[in-house]
Amino acid sequence: MSEVGHIVGTARTPRDTWVEEGLRALADRGPDAVRVEALAKRLGVTKGGFYGYFADRDALLEAMLDAWEQESTGEVIDRVEREGGDPKTKAQRAGMLTFSSDRLLPIDLAVRDWARRDEAVAERLRRVDNRRMDLLRKMIGTFCSDPDEVEARSLIAFCVAIGHHSLAADHEGRTRAEVLARAGDLILNRTSGR
Repeated sequence: MSEVGHIVGTARTPRDTWVEEGLRALADRGPDAVRVEALAKRLGVTKGGFYGYFADRDALLEAMLDAWEQESTGEVIDRVEREGGDPKTKAQRAGMLTFSSDRLLPIDLAVRDWARRDEAVAERLRRVDNRRMDLLRKMIGTFCSDPDEVEARSLIAFCVAIGHHSLAADHEGRTRAEVLARAGDLILNRTSGR
């Protein structure tokens, strides 16, 4: 049997596909759902190809966190800068890209839940959140000179972005979108309706 014939007949599932499927499983069912055999089944492949890219499940989990961190901070910040606008627009865009998407939001929420039980994940989340807070401080600091107020507005903005997804309260004749828009106006010191 020729070695070339064996290699030609085998197509390997790309590394990024394993990472992406792992992120999907994490977002859907948490870190315990990220199992090599289950991912292979969902991908319709054998688990043998997995080991060509990763030493073990922990290596995949680390790669998943790397991908999430890059996409949710590095790529978001790059896009915000590339698309331009005034600092208030940039701050709003960063929040929308991170916390309003069908892709990043479920992963972010799953990582937050995971971080409650895993100190290494908690440290990674702390690093990501610090980068996000630094961006907010920078943007809010362009129109607010009081460092205490900058910190408070940044914290409120971040808490609203993350927490409103868990809030089940009604808003007395207003939609959630209307209340969030008004909260954004207050945080970013904008005239209502802009």
